[in-house]
Amino acid sequence: MPAPVVLLAEELSPATIAALGPDFDVRNVDGTDRAALRDALANADAVLVRSATQIDEEALSWAPQLKVIARAGVGLDNVDIKAATQAGVMVVNAPTSNIISAAELTVSHILGLARHLQRAHGSLSAGEWKRSSFTGTELYEKTIGIVGLGRIGALVAERLRGFGVDIIAYDPYIPAARAAQLGAELVELDELVARADFLTIHMPRTPETLGMIGEAQLKAMKPTAYVVNVARGGLIDEEALVAALDAGEIAGAALDVFVQEPPKDTVLTAHPKINVTPHLGASTEEAQEKAGISVAKSVRLALAGELVPDAVNVAGGTINEYVKPGLPLTEKLGQIFAGLAAGPITSLDVEVHGELSEHNVQVLRLAALKGLFSQVVSEPVSYVNAPLIAEQRGVEVRFSVDAASESYRNVITLRGTTAEGHQLSVSGTLTGPKQVEKIIEINGYDLELPISEHLVIFSYEDRPGIVAAYGGLLGDAGVNIAGLQIARDAKKGTALSVLSVDSAVPADVIEQLGAAIGADVLRTVDVVEL
Repeated sequence: MPAPVVLLAEELSPATIAALGPDFDVRNVDGTDRAALRDALANADAVLVRSATQIDEEALSWAPQLKVIARAGVGLDNVDIKAATQAGVMVVNAPTSNIISAAELTVSHILGLARHLQRAHGSLSAGEWKRSSFTGTELYEKTIGIVGLGRIGALVAERLRGFGVDIIAYDPYIPAARAAQLGAELVELDELVARADFLTIHMPRTPETLGMIGEAQLKAMKPTAYVVNVARGGLIDEEALVAALDAGEIAGAALDVFVQEPPKDTVLTAHPKINVTPHLGASTEEAQEKAGISVAKSVRLALAGELVPDAVNVAGGTINEYVKPGLPLTEKLGQIFAGLAAGPITSLDVEVHGELSEHNVQVLRLAALKGLFSQVVSEPVSYVNAPLIAEQRGVEVRFSVDAASESYRNVITLRGTTAEGHQLSVSGTLTGPKQVEKIIEINGYDLELPISEHLVIFSYEDRPGIVAAYGGLLGDAGVNIAGLQIARDAKKGTALSVLSVDSAVPADVIEQLGAAIGADVLRTVDVVEL
């Protein structure tokens, strides 16, 4: 039997090839040469890429026996994950390979801003000698504000403590005890922007976090303060940043990431108060080598039919075919649970009820954690690092399996406790021949609604006119309701409404909606395919 063909579409380190081992027919191709790539993919079982090779729907059509696409890095912009999933091809990456490199680049940018390194270098390179123009500031006893205390934010805090700084942090999903372990004082965002001498942001890019450091936050900062973004383009509003710098509202900024990459507008890249780098967060020899070795190991597992922890779209491997459809459902339930919590949690129970109990379903625990933390941290979350994130954040995770299920063949329930002591739950199932993903319970209220990309969930005192009130507000805002379910604990008691809408609801509309109906709890959740 011929050895599986593993195609290296870009240059990878000798250590990566060594990690693949001797069991494969390893071939090389220039992935940027589409004709050569087409020919090489014809009999490839796996393909390894970095960022230059585009594995899109067309490329997948050239690869009838392809089983796995491995991206030796974190980002997956050059891989069409949806098309790969439809073709039954696993996609893997190296989600933790660059965290140290990204943290070190963040610290480098903070030091560069403090001492005007880029501007001073440019001046001296131009033949000038203007020492007095580049008087800097010490980090000692300054206040560093970290927005997002995930793995990268925590590494930044750890590295900066040695400079004798005061660290404050904003992260709505992390307990105060965890922040204290990192030497950080947990504060609200408004307080952080007002106190910080240097602000660095390490949040995931979601509809809620896009532009979260915007005009209001920049105006509230000290005129001597600096901001840094090495996480995701757009977390700092670029137009508002330029305006704040031009108005002297802050002293400077450093950006490694941009809304558009490469940025076509030189307003940012040529601004005298902005230090820029071309998305170098993962661009170290160590990070690249870690990434290559990591995905090589994943390819070995995938082609051997084993569980692949770093799989992005499917878990693959030895998971029973009956269990596999439950993975994306459970990941989405995790995202919904995170939206319901809207803050740190102390415990999470993952419960599996019904016929699934006849199989090994431990992977559903990992899927729940992956979905939960994908809404919370800036770094990519996989089956392998999700339990570590839970441990770091002090979340007690329990898993149980029960053959009993009264109303459905299978039910998956996520149940947990917030740091404030509130009990939350969400349950889901798959129904019909098409295995439609549905929510069937939230916080004890029974309902049945297909999971959609945009959900609005709120509870209120049951009374006439509520549907008309929120229907009118959403209609005026141009938001279409695709489906809704209303459940209540008693007549004229507390009711729960879950709306499926066609587009994200703006924050100001949510605020109006809550005021109009007197909502006790109001949450929006944007569910994505992970």
